[in-house]
Amino acid sequence: MKNAAVYYGEKNQFLRSYSGKRHLTSIARFVAWLWVSSTVFFFSAVLVVAQGGPPYYTNDPGTPGHLNWEINLGYMPFYYDGQSVSHTPDVDINFGIGDRIQLTYENAWLRVQNPGARTEYGMGQSNPGVKWRFLDHGESGLNVSVFPQLFLNNPNDAVHRGITPPSQSFLLPFEFSRKFGPLDVDYEIGYQLVHNGPNGWLTGLVLGHDFTPKLEGDIEFYSQGSFHPSENQPTIDIGGRYKIHRPGILLFMAGRSLEPARNNQSYFLGYFGIQFLLPPKSYKVDSPEAAK
Repeated sequence: MKNAAVYYGEKNQFLRSYSGKRHLTSIARFVAWLWVSSTVFFFSAVLVVAQGGPPYYTNDPGTPGHLNWEINLGYMPFYYDGQSVSHTPDVDINFGIGDRIQLTYENAWLRVQNPGARTEYGMGQSNPGVKWRFLDHGESGLNVSVFPQLFLNNPNDAVHRGITPPSQSFLLPFEFSRKFGPLDVDYEIGYQLVHNGPNGWLTGLVLGHDFTPKLEGDIEFYSQGSFHPSENQPTIDIGGRYKIHRPGILLFMAGRSLEPARNNQSYFLGYFGIQFLLPPKSYKVDSPEAAK
């Protein structure tokens, strides 16, 4: 189960095109965010049940299961002051090998609108990856995974038309999940090594609650940035998942930057799509009603 969120590819390259100074450096914010998120992760005492992955940007240690598929199809808009980029759609395909390994491929057809320029369309960066949950203490214990990923430009003219960046990158994130009785918190932190660009970081936290056997609601705090120059973009979003009918799950999320909207801080971001878990028997059933 991969996230957005995304989710890293073109979302990362577009949001990395920041400009201007900040009152705090990106490194200082990164340390502060890490301290707060880690504290919440290990000592959270709120009644929540949460899961990372689509429609959120934060990943979790979960995998589809042996020879199972998880396919996410979504519309992902990012709106800024005078410019926007949308994934129309974003395609995220995951395949399980054994109980702890996941193979991933993600890409998107992009719509990019820059000030004073015509709208451009084209394929985004390819995003292959492998997730390995190397620590597995079951649903009630601490689970930890590593999820190395590549972001590669395709042999087309997307770079020349300003749709994708000339830089390519390697992302190395770690995902954590832990239950405290009925409590469940997902956390992710990662480092991004960029060729022909500034290296970066990301971190995210997802909390949520199962309102019914079919409906889950969540809140996500997510941040990413670069080291040199020191830049940062913190966001907050709320969303959910609704089990329509196996094997389909409705995915929805909406949020914005925690900073005032401008050309590098979004006033709206979202994910609206559907998830397919295949074969249908891999669909997790919480009650006889959910199996319908």
